[in-house]
Amino acid sequence: MRGASKESLARAEQALAGVTVSEGLGGELFSVAKVLDTNGSLRRALTDPARGAESRTGLVRQLFGGKISDQALEVLTAAVAGRWVSNRDLGNALDELSVQAEVAYADGERKLDELEDQLFRLDRVVVAERALADKLSDRNIPLAPRQELLRGLLQGKADAVTVRLAERAVDGRGRSFAASLRAYQVAAAARRSASIATVRVATDLTAAERDRLAELLGRQYGRQIQLNVIVDPSVVGGVRVDIGDEVIDGTIAARLDEAQRRIAG
Repeated sequence: MRGASKESLARAEQALAGVTVSEGLGGELFSVAKVLDTNGSLRRALTDPARGAESRTGLVRQLFGGKISDQALEVLTAAVAGRWVSNRDLGNALDELSVQAEVAYADGERKLDELEDQLFRLDRVVVAERALADKLSDRNIPLAPRQELLRGLLQGKADAVTVRLAERAVDGRGRSFAASLRAYQVAAAARRSASIATVRVATDLTAAERDRLAELLGRQYGRQIQLNVIVDPSVVGGVRVDIGDEVIDGTIAARLDEAQRRIAG
């Protein structure tokens, strides 16, 4: 998002931070986002700057009052009161806020570490199982069977928040399943003001090595770093770290590749 939309999202996030986050709040906000996806006239009415903020928020209360919780209505009202560059931005913002609400609930239940770990592990499973990834992302298959497939995969292995977010990733709202999962991991890391570093090593790191690497990266980037460690024998030795668009490649494989390029001239 950019400009006015980014500012409006920030104000809605402040409203979310000011309410008591219940287990169902994220689902309510996501449901409203889905309503806006399928109702262009409503979407335009709620983002039309010519109507004025009071008129737009009044329409929200009229349509959703008594149908969603007071907390969800408060966040929705704050969002609708803002200005949006595109009428699609409002639905996207509510989607993002719904994820933040799920993460906030997990944090309140002291399950944020568990959520981050489970999302990461699910991401790796889907990456490794191409047939599963294709089936989850196949829009020719109705949504319900794909979500049921995922629930069966996670049954007894994941917390309820993880399951809800995974089901939402199947829905996607225009994003792939994998892209949605990674966005959720970023939201979980942001909850603790951290960044996610994907670390590839030939052999797994010890707990002490993980702590030391996280500390070093934290000093370098000036913020807390959450490590997602992937054991990848192809790196041969050393460590490759990906943080956003930045890559720190200290692997033997990378040095060998560089040497070959220099020899090839």
